[in-house]
Amino acid sequence: MTIPLLQSTPTTQNQRVEGYEVPNEDTPIIYRLADATSSTDIDAIIWAGYRQIFSEHLILERYRQPFLESQLRNRAINVRDFVRGLGKTEVYRELVGETNSNYRLVDISFKRFLGRATYGKDEQIAWSIVIATKGLHGFIDALVDGEEYRQNFGDDIVPFQRRRFKDRPFNLVNPRYADYWRNRELSQYLGGRSYYQVAVSGQSGKRGIAQGIPSTFLAMAASIAPGGQNYQRTSDSARNSISSVELPEAYSSSGAAQPTVKPTKVALPYRYIPGNKTT
Repeated sequence: MTIPLLQSTPTTQNQRVEGYEVPNEDTPIIYRLADATSSTDIDAIIWAGYRQIFSEHLILERYRQPFLESQLRNRAINVRDFVRGLGKTEVYRELVGETNSNYRLVDISFKRFLGRATYGKDEQIAWSIVIATKGLHGFIDALVDGEEYRQNFGDDIVPFQRRRFKDRPFNLVNPRYADYWRNRELSQYLGGRSYYQVAVSGQSGKRGIAQGIPSTFLAMAASIAPGGQNYQRTSDSARNSISSVELPEAYSSSGAAQPTVKPTKVALPYRYIPGNKTT
């Protein structure tokens, strides 16, 4: 039995209101397959789809999907199916699906497929149930086949950020370093323990404490550690070597005759003036 989508109350957002802005550099460019008349136009549509769905400023070679590109170039599929295929790739699962909680996955996917942010936590919870019951592919199908997508983008328009008035452009936000992801990575690295749990549990030895501290901190501490210990060892060895050196007989503290220095005559100034006495 399929769980129906929970009802959520829409909030007032820019994309729900008709705009009267003068077109400028923030006005999104609409890439439409019906307007493509050359291979260059098709390349622009493919690049716009990659940029919108994958949110990558530079598309890596391993991220490209030659099969989907070939189908779109031959008009075997429309733009909506091309966008659907990008959302079901392992690249999208790796970049977005596996690095976020279901709530944040819903918000990011709404921004990329529907061109708007979620209306709030209620909508995120409602669509996270779709992810839990249908999986990522079923969630992508529900977005692309939904009425909101059809009304705004149809079959041949690449999704774009509607009413780009604030937080622009949010489709290029990198999702891989959110608080949730960082905390999960740290928890997996520590095995669910913190430094304080390591110390309180009695494993306060050097090995237990080292396991409770991230390796990045240890590397940082080692890089800025002062060389005081090495300097101390160097100075001590220098003192020991000097104390063992024997002084020559002439400079010893015995009663030997000490060398003397005789004064030398120096030409004083103005000694050539008559009347000045010389010594």
